[in-house]
Amino acid sequence: MVTLKYQERFKTVKGVFDAFTNRNLFELQSRGHFDELVSPLKIGKEANVFLASAEGGKHYVIVKIYRIQNSDFSGMYNYIKQDPRYVSLKKRRREIIFAWVQREYKNLHRSYEAKIDVPEPLVLKHNVLVEELIGDKISGEVALPLKDSVPEDPEEFLDLIIKQVRKMYHKANLVHGDLSAFNILNLQKTVKGELIETPILIDFSQCTLVKSRASSELLQRDMKNVLQFFKKHGVRRDLDTVLAKIVKKWIL
Repeated sequence: MVTLKYQERFKTVKGVFDAFTNRNLFELQSRGHFDELVSPLKIGKEANVFLASAEGGKHYVIVKIYRIQNSDFSGMYNYIKQDPRYVSLKKRRREIIFAWVQREYKNLHRSYEAKIDVPEPLVLKHNVLVEELIGDKISGEVALPLKDSVPEDPEEFLDLIIKQVRKMYHKANLVHGDLSAFNILNLQKTVKGELIETPILIDFSQCTLVKSRASSELLQRDMKNVLQFFKKHGVRRDLDTVLAKIVKKWIL
């Protein structure tokens, strides 16, 4: 059961465990989506991310809690109002935050169904999102972001990212909108003694439809951020060439 114990353990995490969020966590836990919050992993601009145990400790999942009181809901609104799916959304704090979380869930689900390398979204309850852990689900070891885990073959890894962004553009009709070395995970697995590194795209709350007015600008910003990171590691690519490769509808 959800108890005040986790609040005591995470008492330095401000503005997260309000009464409304506690009720949502309790319901998700009661329905068996996770057992308990184990440790904080990340404090983002709008949300706090926790590692959580599930199925009696058999494996781990990720619980992402969007803050109600101290999130930048005006900034959220400026992004989400450009999304054709949310044109009727009113500028009210809770409505915007709930729509923002729902949007991330929908974007993740759409991308996962299109077989993009993203975490599987498991369940949503107002401001709480539960999703698949990327890494070792049994031990709870989480894959590191690209900024902290430079791939052994940066050029090949960049090609894989571009391939995923292209696939997302054409198969899911989405642009990530906030892509950088902070929200691309480097999932590492050893197969027959060989290290396999796979980019996993995360944090889909700013993701938007290709047909939205802002999609071209967001795609350009995404790839500029990615190429700047890889330039620091010896891989140089022309931005316009990469964008053309992503947008042009070749056979995937």
